[in-house]
Amino acid sequence: MELRVGNLIELEVERETPLGFSLTNGEESILLHSNEVNGEVTVGETVKVFLYTDQKGRLSATMHMPKGYQSHDWVEVIEVVRNLGVFIDIGLSKDALIPAEDLPVFESLWPKEGSLLFCRIKTDRRGMLLGKLATHDVMLDKSVAAPKEILNKNIQGTIYRLLKVGSYIFTNEGYVGFIHHSERKEEPRLGDIVEGRIIDVKRDGTINVSLLPRKQEALDEDSQVILDYMETRNGTMPYSDKSAPEDITERFHMSKAAFKRALGRLMKEGKVYQKEGWTYRKTE
Repeated sequence: MELRVGNLIELEVERETPLGFSLTNGEESILLHSNEVNGEVTVGETVKVFLYTDQKGRLSATMHMPKGYQSHDWVEVIEVVRNLGVFIDIGLSKDALIPAEDLPVFESLWPKEGSLLFCRIKTDRRGMLLGKLATHDVMLDKSVAAPKEILNKNIQGTIYRLLKVGSYIFTNEGYVGFIHHSERKEEPRLGDIVEGRIIDVKRDGTINVSLLPRKQEALDEDSQVILDYMETRNGTMPYSDKSAPEDITERFHMSKAAFKRALGRLMKEGKVYQKEGWTYRKTE
């Protein structure tokens, strides 16, 4: 077989060298560096190796199989390069690239360093190692059906697909879920780990997930947002339950209805009071 990047091939160990071992297919030779040896190697035997280009662009062999070569695997993003793509750790001294054209259009939604992506490893015509993100069908094949009794339970998982209408998540349990854009405050990045709750279990075993807090949790959060803002203004603010909805949304990033609920709670608890369109923090 031809010595070409991306090939998994059996080669004969022809001799030991200062750097490792020289391997041959009978016509060409290639270096198996000592760092790439897995187990015992003796001259004259045949070893199975993966071929790749090292950091200096030389064709090299390794006995370590790269993650994602024979089947999809979770790989870690180790570098993000603007306009180029993201590099992923596949267990070799050389990293693979997921090119920009295979990532979200907006770089603000690209995965961050440390994010995990589910990929296969392939090579292009130039012999470059590339990561190919798993398709939705692949994730469905890998998934397990969610039972009905987990409805309303908390869930954690990794974002693996972004659409205009929402995001797809693969949970720690192996469920495939969908997060509609109305069920989140902001769009997660590809590869983000998010936590939410299950709001529907569908007939096919997939789930719908919300990243929004439950009503009581939202009320607690909104009340704290108001108090935190008032703290920055010495306990006062020029907003009340009579303020314009657009002013509330711009300042607090919540609806007028949510603001009124949170403010009403704070007044009922005796923490704030209103006067002439302003709200004041009560002092002890």
